[in-house]
Parts: sequence; structure tokens; C-alpha cells
Amino acid sequence: MKYVIIGGVAGGASAAARLKRVNEDAEIVLFEKGEYISYANCGLPYYIGNTIEDRKKLFLQTPVSFGNRYDADVRTLNEVTAINRERKTVTVKNLRNGKEYEEDYDILLLSPGAEPVKPPVPGIDLPNIFTLRNVADCDRIKIQAIDNLKENASAVVIGGGFIGLEMAENLSKTGYHVTVVEKADHVLTPLDWPMAAIVQQHLQDKGVRVITQNGLSAFQEKEGLLTVLLEDGTALPCNLAILSIGVRPNTALAKACGLEIGEAGGIKVNEYLQTSDECIFAVGDAIEFPNPLTGKSYCNFLAGPANLQARIAAMNMVYPQSVQYQGSVATAIAKIFDLTAASTGLSEAALHKLEMNFQTVITHPAPHATYYPGGQPIHLKLNFDPENGRILGAQAVGTQNVDKQIDVVSLLLKHQGTIFDLVNSEHAYAPPYGSAKSPVMFAGMVAENIFAHLMNPIQASELDGMLDHNEDFNLIDVREIQEYKTGSIQNAQNFPVDELREFLDDIPQDKKTIVFCEVGLRGYVASRILMQSGFENVYNLIGGMKTYRLVGRHNMKTNVE
Repeated sequence: MKYVIIGGVAGGASAAARLKRVNEDAEIVLFEKGEYISYANCGLPYYIGNTIEDRKKLFLQTPVSFGNRYDADVRTLNEVTAINRERKTVTVKNLRNGKEYEEDYDILLLSPGAEPVKPPVPGIDLPNIFTLRNVADCDRIKIQAIDNLKENASAVVIGGGFIGLEMAENLSKTGYHVTVVEKADHVLTPLDWPMAAIVQQHLQDKGVRVITQNGLSAFQEKEGLLTVLLEDGTALPCNLAILSIGVRPNTALAKACGLEIGEAGGIKVNEYLQTSDECIFAVGDAIEFPNPLTGKSYCNFLAGPANLQARIAAMNMVYPQSVQYQGSVATAIAKIFDLTAASTGLSEAALHKLEMNFQTVITHPAPHATYYPGGQPIHLKLNFDPENGRILGAQAVGTQNVDKQIDVVSLLLKHQGTIFDLVNSEHAYAPPYGSAKSPVMFAGMVAENIFAHLMNPIQASELDGMLDHNEDFNLIDVREIQEYKTGSIQNAQNFPVDELREFLDDIPQDKKTIVFCEVGLRGYVASRILMQSGFENVYNLIGGMKTYRLVGRHNMKTNVE
């Protein structure tokens, strides 16, 4: 059986390796239009920033070593330009000599990846405007922008997603003055504002300028400098610009040969990763597949799912319809200076767009036992279905153990897990590594309290709305008086939780009562005291003051004497 693979890296190279492991007699031809077939794409920003100093470490296999190990015919700098499904051949252009030829196949695998979005704005083809998608892009940035770094050089990163912020950090570390431009109202749009606000403030603390709600309109070149023009007329002179607006599936070959393209713009595949042609499979950034949480197809541009798809496709290419792909819940993570930001599943913004019913918990637990030194809080957001407790998504930002928390939630998401599964989960525990109640377990417990109607939550945005409309309600700060004096929310009264029972007669029971503390735990205790003392309309501010300081509009230190 002859297998032809179009495209290397995470999808194509992984599929070729798996094919040979399960079928030693497989004849494999791998075409890659670039020079490299197996490299650490996600490591490119860190090579640019000199965290990875040796360029050779980016390459997992060379074409020669890969070909030798897996007995594969690896042809780099050979671009497949057409697929003839009737004859079961591909047309190939040798980029070294310009000659074209045909290659036949029995089974074909498409792994063409995605291509960076380059908006059709004036000046888009000027020098010193870069995208980062492959080794060639990386080398251009490294040679022109890093190795020849000028004093007081500045860079503009257009797009505040995971890769954009990784580039912002690494450019900053090499000596650039960096500005990040994001058209949305905050960076890292897979995260909701309470979590993204922490990242945004950290960027600014590290000297990175952040501009939001403002998009790219044009590029100009003036006096040897590139100028980035924004929609509101702002001009940003710089030495280089990085386009990190996003990517789109590379579907040109698939479209040209008549394969079905899905609603999300990717190559449509079934659960066995077959296209509309049973002899052609597809994996990686070029495909779309239903989200396990929503059932709606979407494109997922992550290396982890691409590697898994390659393994599954290879099995089905040898043993037809033997393994099913279950989809991706879009688990992603990034290092941004001293912080780690991660997400999995559906954000609050996505849930609103899908009109799905949900409830949200925000907690700020320690990454390990509080008495063990050195821990900084993990800011954790959990979205769940209030009808059945099913987990819908999570986000976390912190300096330690963020990946561990998100990975636990991601695994449960893939198996339709619930907040009760979080509560009953078991984690390795010793003081340097965690707490007896892990952060995600604790978030599950808070969610369980809401599910059981032991606590009524209120979000910071809801409280702001009530304050904006001058609604008449009790607002009670249950922190200690010393904490209260450092600043509280407008119109809040201070009744510390340990003394609250003494002041019950001073709180009108005929009004809605909102309690809050620093992170939410004491607020929960206070709400239980009130709810069991005759108060019928009691709410606890989710995330407490720690969240409200980030996203609220009425935090006023001057109102406390």
C-alpha cells in the first residue's frame, strides 16, 4: 500500500511515523514545500528571544534522519500543486529546479496546516512586517530584527492572542520597546475579562504598552521607520511589526480537487478523519471538527490535537475505521513574563454567543499549602451548567501550578465531567506541591454550593449595574476592620464575619443583601449565617474584592474613614 502525505510538522510527520510503526511494509512518500519536516513550531518565539540559544534544538528530526528511521521517501522543497482524485495522483513541483511531475497514491493524507491572516491594508508588503508561522519566518525575524538590534528600537505586535503575547515578551527581553495592539476590548480573548485583566496589568508592569479596542488600518514608511496606523488615527513608529492577527485553514488543494469544506472554513472530515473522499484523510490546522461541548464544527489551531489526529488517521489508513477522533475542547496555555495563562473549554463570551445557560465561579486559591512559603494565588474561573453541574470551561492565571489545574479540568471536559467530579477528584498532596483541597477541587466545591442553593452568587458586573441604577440594597463588607479601612466598595457597611451575629438586628431583612470579603470564602460563611437567620435574599460577591478590584468600577478608597 502506498501512502502519500502532504505536509510535515505536527500532522504529517507524526502520521508517517505512526504508519511505519503499525505497518512495516507501508510505502510512504512525504512532500513538504518547506525545507524542514519536523521542528518545534511552538518553540520559535523562545529562539527569537534567546531563551533557546541553539537553533539546532528546534529540529526534532532532519529529512534524512526521519527518512532513515521510518524508511520514508521524504521530499522537502517539493510542493504539491494539484490532486487528481480520479487517477489517484498528485502533481508536484520541485522547488529546487522548477520541474513538475506526478506521483500516484493508494491513500492520501492532507496536512497542509494554516496560513497567517494578512489583512488587505495599505502598506502590508513593506519591509520589516513579519508573521511567525515556520522556521523561515523565524530566521527572517532573527536575522533582520534581533541580530541587528538598534538602540532604543521599538516593535509593534498586532494581535494580543497567545502567540502575540509570547512574541511581546521575547521581543521585550531582547531589548525592544514593545506595544501590543488588540482590536477586541482585552488581550487573550479566549479568556474572559476578569482573567485577562490580570495578564493585561502584568504586561504593563513589565513595560509593554497595551492598546485595546483599536485595530490596524495601514502601514507607512517614513524616514527609514515603519509606522503602524490604527483605526482611530494613532501612529506608532517602530523598527518592526509582528502580525499575529490569527490564521486560517490552508484549504486551497482540498477546494481545487472538490473535497467538501465545512461551515467553519476547514476541510470537513468524519470521526475517522476521512474527507468526503474515502481515500483521502486530513489532519491538523486545515480541518474542522465538532466541538465535544457544543456539537458545532470549528477549527482548532493547536499542536496537541494535530498530533493526536495524526496518530488516529494513520491507524485508520491501515485498519479502516478502527479508531474514532473525539474532538478537541481547545486547551491552551502561554507563558507571559512571570505569569502563566491557560484556558480550556468555553469562555463566558462564547457561552453568551451560543445562548447556553451557565453559572460562573471565580476563586483565588494558593498553589500549595498556605503555610508553605513562596506561593502566589492562582486566579481560577470555572463555568458550569447550573441545571446538571456539567463543566463547560475553565481559565486560570498565576505563577505556579496553572497547567496542572487546567489539565485536570480539560480531562474532565473530554469525558463530560461535572463539578461533582471535581469535588471527588484526588490529587497528589504535600505542602510544597498543593493543598488538601486542590484549587480545582475548591472551585468545584464553590460551584456545588451554588448548585445546592447554599449560596446565591453575584458577579462584579451585576453589582456595578445595581450601583449604577442606585438600587436600594444592603452591601456588607465582612472583612476585618483593618482590611475595610484600606478601601472598600461604594456604600458598603463593615460587619466582620466573626462579629456578624451581633449585628443582625442592624441589617434590614426586607432588602436584598450582598456580602463580600477578600476572595469569597468569608462571604460564603456570612451568607450562610444570614440565610439561616431569616434573610431571604442574600448574595455573595464571586471572587470578592480581589476580583472586584480588577473589573469593578465603584471601588473607592476615599469612602472609608
